[in-house]
Amino acid sequence: MSNRITFDFANMFTSRVGEHGLDQNVVLQAAAKLPAVDQALRDKRSAMAWRDLPYQPAAVLDKIKAAGSYLRENFDTLVILGIGGSALGSKALLSACAGPYYRLMEKRPGACRVLVEDNVDPDRMNSLLETVDLKRTAFHVISKSGNTVETMSQFIIVLELLHRHLGADFQKHLFITTDKSTGILKKLSDANGWDTFTVPDGVGGRFSVFCPVGLLTAAAAGMDIDALLAGCAEMDKACSLPNIPDNPAYLYALLYTMAMAKGVNISVVMPYVDALAPTAEWYCQLWAESLGKRSDLQGRQVYAGQTPVRALGVTDQHSQIQLYTEGPFDKIISFLGVEQFASKLTIPEAPLPLPELAYLYGHSLNELIEAERRATVYAVTKAGKMNNSIILDKLDEFSFGSLLYFFEVATAAAGELLGIDAFDQPGVEEGKKATFALMGRAGYEEKAAELNAAAASSDWICRV
Repeated sequence: MSNRITFDFANMFTSRVGEHGLDQNVVLQAAAKLPAVDQALRDKRSAMAWRDLPYQPAAVLDKIKAAGSYLRENFDTLVILGIGGSALGSKALLSACAGPYYRLMEKRPGACRVLVEDNVDPDRMNSLLETVDLKRTAFHVISKSGNTVETMSQFIIVLELLHRHLGADFQKHLFITTDKSTGILKKLSDANGWDTFTVPDGVGGRFSVFCPVGLLTAAAAGMDIDALLAGCAEMDKACSLPNIPDNPAYLYALLYTMAMAKGVNISVVMPYVDALAPTAEWYCQLWAESLGKRSDLQGRQVYAGQTPVRALGVTDQHSQIQLYTEGPFDKIISFLGVEQFASKLTIPEAPLPLPELAYLYGHSLNELIEAERRATVYAVTKAGKMNNSIILDKLDEFSFGSLLYFFEVATAAAGELLGIDAFDQPGVEEGKKATFALMGRAGYEEKAAELNAAAASSDWICRV
């Protein structure tokens, strides 16, 4: 790989962490399952269109790049209206490749400021609309079904505002990504002659970052989307090898599912790169929604899954590490690091006498954050807690594309090892139906009555 990523799984084994680790010989025996996993993923590849996103037709990418150029030339701000996978990938991309403080930059040369509005908190939405200049703001509305109640509610509010303030020009401020042929957004776009971007069939929301859902964000923010997809393609080659340790995604999936069988039901992702903090948030949806399933493929109740938790080094050394070192043996910690930061900041000699701190003079924050990462790895390993490290040579579009694609394949492989469908989300649907009922949508009257009866019957309510 042009920009290497190092995957270090040594601290997952009993030889490093003692009795609560995995036995290397047992893991090697379990690896006999991987050829079948590999074959299953190959057989399903045509239905997993996200595996082909690194190799999209030039015409699709050219359209995205053209839209990105138009946005950068005509607008100061792009606001993304989406939720879940329609938002988290963009947040991860922006932080990793545009910088942790991209939201505070009103206008960067050759780039739009991109804001992600992924909640329906009224105060937050009002604050956003009071902050942006509508004449210089575009909105990217993302919903494959066109039926996402949160996104469509935001869309209606924005549509009315744009129409009222900008008149016929309002349509120039809208960019739509939805299904290629069906759904409310597609129907509305066709009726009004709006061009749309497409979420391909077989690309679920949490796997959508490398289609227009995330790539338009990248293009508007001035990122190199060719390098992003090249990183995906390079990782796809590594993740298409049938055996470990050549295939890091299969090894990750095997180790994590074996740990789940031992009762290790929490997966902590802890980047020691501030720009990767939203990547841990993106991972949480990917891992939780894909693997948290009541039933397996045979319909048996298995209650599979592992709770993902995001932490940030060094910040959470002062809030969570106490639990991770001395608490239960129910967690795996994955440390993310980078060898070469984009900048260097040296600690100078203080202008006042500070002899107790003189040992820091001449060192850099780069050295300090790496020392903190290594020290934390040492501490949790010494405490007997399973952990692994994923280290990027540097953080750029190529390496970031590789990293996210690795996690996607690892998740798919884990689903095969667990015998569940990693690509549906039936547990989300009940909440959606209940929301429709409470908002008065036709056809959900019976569900509304059920909800109202449940609320009225509760005896355990305390009001102060």
